[in-house]
Amino acid sequence: MKKKGIKIIIALILFLVALIINFKNQWINSTIYMVSYIIVGFEIVKKAIRNIMRGKVFDENFLMTVATIGAFGIGEFPEAVCVMLFYQVGELFQSYAVDKSRRSISSLMDIRPDFANVERDGKPQKVDPDDVKIGEIIIVKPGEKVPLDGYVKEGKSSLDTKALTGESLPREVAEGEEVLSGSINLNGVIKIEVTKEYGQSTVSKILDLVENASSKKSKSENFITKFAKYYTPIVVIIAVILAILPPLIIKDGAFSDWLYRALSFLVVSCPCALVISIPLSFFGGIGGASKMGILIKGSNYLEQLANTEIMVFDKTGTLTEGVFEVQKIEAIDITQDELLKIVAYSENYSNHPISLSVKKAYAKEIDEKQIIKTEELSGLGIVARIGKQDVLVGNEKLMHEKQINFIKCDEIGTILYVAIEGKYAGYIVIADKIKEDAKKAIHDLKKNNIKQTVMLTGDRKDVGEGVAEKLGLDQVYTELLPDGKVEKVESLLKEKSQKGKLAFVGDGINDAPVLAISDIGIAMGGLGSDAAIEAADVVLMTDEPSKIVNAIHLSKRTMRIVKENIVFAIFIKVLVLILSAFGLSTMWEAVFADVGVSVIAIINALRVLRGKD
Repeated sequence: MKKKGIKIIIALILFLVALIINFKNQWINSTIYMVSYIIVGFEIVKKAIRNIMRGKVFDENFLMTVATIGAFGIGEFPEAVCVMLFYQVGELFQSYAVDKSRRSISSLMDIRPDFANVERDGKPQKVDPDDVKIGEIIIVKPGEKVPLDGYVKEGKSSLDTKALTGESLPREVAEGEEVLSGSINLNGVIKIEVTKEYGQSTVSKILDLVENASSKKSKSENFITKFAKYYTPIVVIIAVILAILPPLIIKDGAFSDWLYRALSFLVVSCPCALVISIPLSFFGGIGGASKMGILIKGSNYLEQLANTEIMVFDKTGTLTEGVFEVQKIEAIDITQDELLKIVAYSENYSNHPISLSVKKAYAKEIDEKQIIKTEELSGLGIVARIGKQDVLVGNEKLMHEKQINFIKCDEIGTILYVAIEGKYAGYIVIADKIKEDAKKAIHDLKKNNIKQTVMLTGDRKDVGEGVAEKLGLDQVYTELLPDGKVEKVESLLKEKSQKGKLAFVGDGINDAPVLAISDIGIAMGGLGSDAAIEAADVVLMTDEPSKIVNAIHLSKRTMRIVKENIVFAIFIKVLVLILSAFGLSTMWEAVFADVGVSVIAIINALRVLRGKD
């Protein structure tokens, strides 16, 4: 870009010298114009000749070369140089715009690790992340990037995960917690046990997704490519006819006048504004989405998001946290803290997710000396003796079997009924927590003209319907196995309109088949499975359902900018083409219709890069 800028400045100075001083010796003037032209236009002429040799004739380089050399041929030296100058300024601006788009993604994706400190033979060794094996221990110091995925083996720290998730709030990690590559260690030294090789790590997959996103073209991009392929030779033929036919038919029709019109016609006809600005708009949209922690694997998916009609969700890990938590404690004749303590002591030796959630809620040290005995009754619950008290913790069947007079709970979730010394003491409700932004996400999707919101889950009917009711979903299908989810999605695909799209949002391995068959597969990337992320077209790095609304907003905004550029460019070009054909515009207007329209379209396309929520 710097070299191109210097060339343009030198050529511009020479052009202005010849234009302003206007030497009496015409040969000097012509030579200065020619030198200026060679400095700024040699590269374009060279490209045109090379492309002709390869059989690629009708491109913008060919149009600029023919138009400017033709202008020299009829003695319009200033206009020939000026056309090439303007064109190169437009090209420079395009390079800047593309570079800015790339840098917006590169800055976000500046997560590729340069090295890994591996602990080998008791000493840290600086090696390439590709050379680190699963199970090895890596040391990450403050300020360094985490090079590979793994679990914290020793130490605790805060991690900057903004490049992965878009979230500015640091994430605290301690022993036993998972760490994703690409995050930056902010304070303490941590030792990490590697669980994935570099090629399979989070950072590697994200970089691969972004780098390959532009390879999947949208329909709009394909349209522009096809349009330019047929449009360019047609206008070249029209220009040739315009230069040759009228002087032969019209009396006193000067060949030089009609050649000038034909050359102006050629300059205007170059479809640069469309060819440049449309892909740039999509590239900018992908960059803007990346800033928000949304990875879109191709511009075709960005375009499809704008036409989404049906949004289908998995439940666990997508709309809910996927983690069991104590939601409610109802105690009778004792305090809630006492009831929680009794249940935590009773569940102490169990590793069942329900037991772990109770112990997590209790969050105090358990004195195992007080646990006299515990016995697990399959399908019922636990019988225990805690201190001097006999305790029953379990389901309704346990209460009936032990003839405990209890009050039935109608809450949604897993209910642990508790009896102490044969007397009912209350219950604890344990359920999968609904994500904070899930309800707002569903509400905002409906505001964005999503016709149907559907949830598919393998969970029990009462649990699934309870979650759907709380969130305001239109439909819910429960107790589904992976093949059942596929069947339901196939059925829903038949309900959408011809242009409408169906998007599925999931996070588990069992969601991978459904993500693959949907028009748009959206995966929760932060905690989602590798299979789901691999099968998906869009990845939400923050695991927030509300990001889907942001992605749809961005998609619609990108498509609006694309349509604005198409309409604006075609309207101006057609107008100036007609004026050129009738000799009502000079090559200056032709330059504006080409380079000027391109620059305006590029500026418009760059708006999408802001990527605001």
